Amino acid sequence: MAPARTCVVLSFILSAASAVAAIATPLRMSSNAQKVAVIGTTGRLGRQAVLQLSKASVPVRCLIRRPIDPTAKPSIEKESSSAEVAAFLAGLPNVEMVRGDVTDKESLSELLEGCSAVLALHGAGPTGLKSLVPMLNPESDSRHAKQINYVGVKNIIEAAKNSGSCKRIVRVTGKGENPWSFFSILINMLGSMAKAWNYEGEELLRQCKDVDYTIVRPGVMGRDNCPNGKVLAIADNGGDLPVSAVPHEQIASLCIECLQYPNAARSTLTAMNVEPGTGEETYAPLLANVKPDTRDFPGSLLEEHKKAARTGAAALFAIFIIFSQGCLLLGKKLVLGLLAILNK
Repeated sequence: MAPARTCVVLSFILSAASAVAAIATPLRMSSNAQKVAVIGTTGRLGRQAVLQLSKASVPVRCLIRRPIDPTAKPSIEKESSSAEVAAFLAGLPNVEMVRGDVTDKESLSELLEGCSAVLALHGAGPTGLKSLVPMLNPESDSRHAKQINYVGVKNIIEAAKNSGSCKRIVRVTGKGENPWSFFSILINMLGSMAKAWNYEGEELLRQCKDVDYTIVRPGVMGRDNCPNGKVLAIADNGGDLPVSAVPHEQIASLCIECLQYPNAARSTLTAMNVEPGTGEETYAPLLANVKPDTRDFPGSLLEEHKKAARTGAAALFAIFIIFSQGCLLLGKKLVLGLLAILNK
């Protein structure tokens, strides 16, 4: 194994063993803004995007997997169920719902009809025990990361092209360009190769010449507020920034605001929070300076991601064996010690 990869594996083993100001300003869009579609509507990111678009009087069409449940109590709280969130969003002004799925081409065609852009904020979650064996056949499960993050993106591109109106796809992915990073290995192992298929979906967007894209690679989403003292930062061209926590509300705002900047078309943006003096209080000055992608992104990283995931799995197995042997030796010593005491 190459020295660099050996270091990565050692770092992974050590990490695994040790583990065993500011939201952007309110959205301002013209009153005659065209309809925007949202996918991933009831997720924590999607619901924020729908809220902001509705508040800005932008017509929104949302994709939901199940019909609105009339018995569900409308709620937008963090712990609310998908049915409760869908019921809440359906009651907002300027919002309409379309039942479907990213694997259903017909529903995507209905969703994008007459829309000027689509925010693809969906993502794949773990798919049961299959997540622990990421090399199992992904075609056997419609919720597998390949179907959601790759085939789903392919279907969105096709629907956008056929719509004649949808000219921009904003896709939220993550920092998965380095297959050998600890987080890429961990998420690929536990999330059905989600990082790998996210990157393959990115490449589909870059290869499409008929519809523009903006790819957003956020930090770790989950905080309710921007970390104290932090400011906003963007690196275009798929540039690197130190990983930070970012609120869902902040990334939703970025996804919507970038639609107002033609220069953000065909760009890959890394979005983090940084120390004061190295970023901005709002996204406007950052987006104004964004440039389209110019570097050559790797055409495919799937095999490298698989290799890294297999290496990570082997590392965890080695940790398990070492730990098990240690427990057996300790148990043996305890038994022998107990027998020695009893024989006295």
